[in-house]
Amino acid sequence: MARHCGQLATPVLLLLAGAFGIMLLAIPTRDVEEPPDYMYGIVLDAGSSHTALYIYKWPADKENGTGIVTQHSECHVEGGGISSYASQPGGAGKSLETCLNQAKQDVPQGKHAQTPIYLGATAGMRLLNMSSPEDSDRVLMEVKEKVSSYPFKFQRAEILTGQLEGAYGWVTINYLLENFIKYGFVGRWLSPGQGTVGAMDFGGASTQISFVTQEKLESPLDSMTLRLYGQEYRLYTHSFLCYGRDQALRKVLASMMQTQNFVAEVTHPCYPAGHSVDVKLGQVFDSPCTQGQRPSPYRPDSVVRVLGSGNYGECRNVVSQIFSLQDCPFSRCSFNSVFQPPVSGRFLAFSAFFYTSSFLQRATGISVNSPAQMKSAAQAVCAMTFKQMREKVPDQEKRLQDYCTISVFIEVLMLDAYGFDNSTFPLVSFQKQVGDTSIGWALGYMLSLSSLLPEESLSVRKALRPWAWAVLLLLFVLLLLLALVLLLLHLCRSRKSGGAII
Repeated sequence: MARHCGQLATPVLLLLAGAFGIMLLAIPTRDVEEPPDYMYGIVLDAGSSHTALYIYKWPADKENGTGIVTQHSECHVEGGGISSYASQPGGAGKSLETCLNQAKQDVPQGKHAQTPIYLGATAGMRLLNMSSPEDSDRVLMEVKEKVSSYPFKFQRAEILTGQLEGAYGWVTINYLLENFIKYGFVGRWLSPGQGTVGAMDFGGASTQISFVTQEKLESPLDSMTLRLYGQEYRLYTHSFLCYGRDQALRKVLASMMQTQNFVAEVTHPCYPAGHSVDVKLGQVFDSPCTQGQRPSPYRPDSVVRVLGSGNYGECRNVVSQIFSLQDCPFSRCSFNSVFQPPVSGRFLAFSAFFYTSSFLQRATGISVNSPAQMKSAAQAVCAMTFKQMREKVPDQEKRLQDYCTISVFIEVLMLDAYGFDNSTFPLVSFQKQVGDTSIGWALGYMLSLSSLLPEESLSVRKALRPWAWAVLLLLFVLLLLLALVLLLLHLCRSRKSGGAII
């Protein structure tokens, strides 16, 4: 009997050995030895306060929407945004050199000519274009010439509208969260069938809110329809120019100076008690956001002493004055007569939203997860002296005097203007990144201008190479044969021992 079992098992074992040998031969050594090949893309985010360069990558054999784009590296330009060089010819372009040189190192040399590079300027340049179109055109031409002089595939340099900035931020978030499409099991692209996440951006000169809604969009200026992967998204999106962090601080200070009749020493309830700073009028009123509140006569070099009193209640009153929450020509508004449907679903709040919530956590120990916690954290910061804040968060000394103002600003914006409440506020997540990729409009901008974000749905595609499928098939056969051998051996042992077979 043992001899008979051996005769049965021998050919099966030979088949197993043969299948295993074929499987080994099917695996190409080149793919094991060589790293994967990538394509790259570069975006320069020319914001109002600074410029950041982002390098993205995706598998070279998975173009046209079949490769997941990830962040390869980033570089932050020293100094202000490109709009700050309006009076320094050549300065804007030169400021980008360090990061552009870094991009030459980060992107493999053989890929330089194939790597698209884009520059998008946001609210800082929008403001410059309002106040001085000639300077705006010159700065934009300077950076265009500088970027196109590098060995990359230059695409464009432009000033984005606020609406597009908000929409691209929304695209970035939902792409990174795989809310549009994702890899499924056995290498198929699948629609996840889940809702999207709203986006809230808080930059230096503007703030944006964008989210999908089923409500009627009463203002065509605040609506966009995007078709991505065969799915249509009806997006509410609005950008508030002059309500970014830096411009909001100017507006609050301008309003306070005006209320106190432009005296030589003004009291600022949002500054830490006892903290004082000398401010030139030009620092406050040399902006399209505040020029309508200039004193007469206006002397930009005149100095005003600003003395802090650290009073949350008075600070909230002052900050609320820069929002017009009353007049609304629609069924519902956020502020300044701008239509907004009720907020719904989850949101990601990034840029200065994230940095402010992070500061509040460090300085007060309060995690901002509800309206009550937002108010408590703002009250706690406004009650701190400058010394107390510096002891808690020493690395933020240059910005400490402004955190009470900005915390209260975010509280008024989110609760009074946008309308977040006890049920919707907890659905807001303050984040800087998704995975290893920074959140912002840059990735969504590149995806939308390239072939990596198709309008139509992807056909079912294999995520594995043909050789990999062959190996999987052989492995399956191998397992079947192995199971057969084990069954035969079990039968032989059972008969040899005279046991019953059930």
